[in-house]
Amino acid sequence: MEIWVAGMSVEEFRDDSVEGAAVRGFLHRARRPDADGLVLTHGAGANCRSALLTALAEAFCEAGVTVLRCDLAFRQARATGPPMRGSADRDQAGLRSSATALRRETAGRIFLGGHSYGGRQASMLAAEEPGVAEALLLLAYPLHPPDKAEQMRTAHFPSLRTAALFVSGERDGFGTRAELETAVKMIPARTELMMVAGAGHELMNAKNRSELPARVVRAFLDFVKAE
Repeated sequence: MEIWVAGMSVEEFRDDSVEGAAVRGFLHRARRPDADGLVLTHGAGANCRSALLTALAEAFCEAGVTVLRCDLAFRQARATGPPMRGSADRDQAGLRSSATALRRETAGRIFLGGHSYGGRQASMLAAEEPGVAEALLLLAYPLHPPDKAEQMRTAHFPSLRTAALFVSGERDGFGTRAELETAVKMIPARTELMMVAGAGHELMNAKNRSELPARVVRAFLDFVKAE
């Protein structure tokens, strides 16, 4: 069903055209048929209905970007719980299918974005397939598990040739500002780091929920102007 809210069309979305990589989520359709598009997905403990993803999708759509917020394969398989062992390949296949499906819905550039685990999978997919998206929006990238800085999740960074905007909370236990600043130097593509004061890994909280989505949208749209 399609619903128009504040000039935006929001509809439940599904695409089964790629076997084993179904797309499930919600499409926030901007009015312009040539709008840029953003695939937006969730972290390991959430789904595409999370408050952060919903708020960002609405803010991006208001700014003229068509957004597909979608559930990763592991979340489609079960309603709760973390990703299963070996699910990364399926999750990345689902993101690839989501980007392909979104290209059929709008004529502009396609970007990939995700919170935590979702952003990590988006970056790993882009490292393997640079043409899958024109830029990345990585929200609270999980640089390492909390209190385990030796377990860095950056092996693919030297192969990442897609421009990426990192948005991270100053109090995020998955990576400090200093750690992120060091890590992004491994990436040969253009990068930018936006830190959110007072925020943890969830990024959006009671104090910033009224202004954070618009700040992220402005930062990302400014970032991709150069692409």
